Amino acid sequence: MARIKVFYEDWQMECCGRPFAAGDEVAWPLVAVDTPERRDECYGAEAWVENHGDRTRPTTGRVRAIELVRREYVVHTDESARDRLERAMESEGSEGVVILPSPHRWEAVPGAYTLQAADSCPKWFEPDEPGRDPGPHRMHRTVGALITLETPATGESP
Repeated sequence: MARIKVFYEDWQMECCGRPFAAGDEVAWPLVAVDTPERRDECYGAEAWVENHGDRTRPTTGRVRAIELVRREYVVHTDESARDRLERAMESEGSEGVVILPSPHRWEAVPGAYTLQAADSCPKWFEPDEPGRDPGPHRMHRTVGALITLETPATGESP
């Protein structure tokens, strides 16, 4: 048996994934991390789950550990955009769809993340919500899960 680290991005799970728990057997289409930059983007993982695009033969294995990846961001709030959004949400009787930009700009803090041990991986990842403070402030978002996957030693890993 071989153990590999796999990164499962939040949007991949929310779009097309199925929740899983430690001890579960899974079959995921994996893509090998091939550059140091991509390894940093995958929090040190050797592969990531790719539920879209070219469907390769899934890698099967048993989930041995799950760590939720909480990324740190500096959030900037545009007060006028926030006020416009709040007014639009409070108004009654408006016809049709109103599309407004987010009043928040999330800027990732390089290298600032934590790993939180978990028994299972959720389907939906709840972000922290920015408050009313207009100044830049630090927030966290769960951006996915780092999985220790035990695979057969027969070349099943990416």
